Amino acid sequence: MIKISITGPESTGKSWLAQHLAEYYKTVWVAEYARQYLAGIKRAYTFDDILVIAQKQFENENMAIKSNNLVFCDTDFCVTSIWATVKYNQKHDWIENKLNENTYNLYLLCNIDLPWEFDPLREHPEMRSELFGKYEELLKNNHFNFRIVSGIGDDRLQNAIAFVDEFLNQTKTAFL
Repeated sequence: MIKISITGPESTGKSWLAQHLAEYYKTVWVAEYARQYLAGIKRAYTFDDILVIAQKQFENENMAIKSNNLVFCDTDFCVTSIWATVKYNQKHDWIENKLNENTYNLYLLCNIDLPWEFDPLREHPEMRSELFGKYEELLKNNHFNFRIVSGIGDDRLQNAIAFVDEFLNQTKTAFL
């Protein structure tokens, strides 16, 4: 079973990419739970809400992986870890522990080469470069298997497909 994370700063096409990769590989994707949760609470979110979001995201991913050999995840513990740190200058132990367990086989880090799109749930258009650096640093420091996905539209999708194919071919070869 393979879990691939689509990660990175806001407004970098994570949801679009996860959905299109799942369609291409004829499998499923796990949507970002934060959107559903934040739309439903009808109040400003808190530090503890980030933990609730991470736990439900993890639960949704585990449900998906039970019946699929390949799952694309629209977000991960990198997102919730960086989010909690940037917004509250704190970390949740549970999120950090799950991050360190590294339950993803491959991370696709979405580059900030897409234009920023306003969304009421997005908070930091002025911090895109800084946030991208935080993601890249976290992935490198933890020695996670990651690739940076760039390009607009179909080019972005084709670049991601090339990285996924490379990973799947290496995985297949390792078991021969």
